[in-house]
Amino acid sequence: MSELIHNEALIIPFCAWAVAQVMKVFVCLAREGHLELHYIISSGGMPSSHTALVCALATAVAMLEGVSSPFFAISVVLATIVMYDAAGVRQVVKNQSIVLNHMLEELFKGRPISDQRLRELIGHTFLEVVAGATLGIFIAWLWITISH
Repeated sequence: MSELIHNEALIIPFCAWAVAQVMKVFVCLAREGHLELHYIISSGGMPSSHTALVCALATAVAMLEGVSSPFFAISVVLATIVMYDAAGVRQVVKNQSIVLNHMLEELFKGRPISDQRLRELIGHTFLEVVAGATLGIFIAWLWITISH
């Protein structure tokens, strides 16, 4: 158990994820003027916590094992897939959810078929992904620079 607790390549990414999740609450507060604590556990929004996690992982592995390490290669491939999914596939799903919700509202005006709407905050914009990547890289770099 001690090995897990001291595994920087594991701890740093989850710290970056946690920081990104908390930042979402404050970004929402700045944008909308009210506190939305559910952002601490939700996906979507600014910055991308998934991107922060995988970029912190790749950066930590690069700094701890070297860029020629197979572990670094694996983490970069994983990060690429996650970032593509966050900004590409999930963004399309978000757009489809918005359109479907609008169609259902128009189709069933006055007689809703359900109280539930499709979740619209799913994917990320390019800027949200870049912000998450920057945050993850910075947290890993700072952590390792200070601790070594």
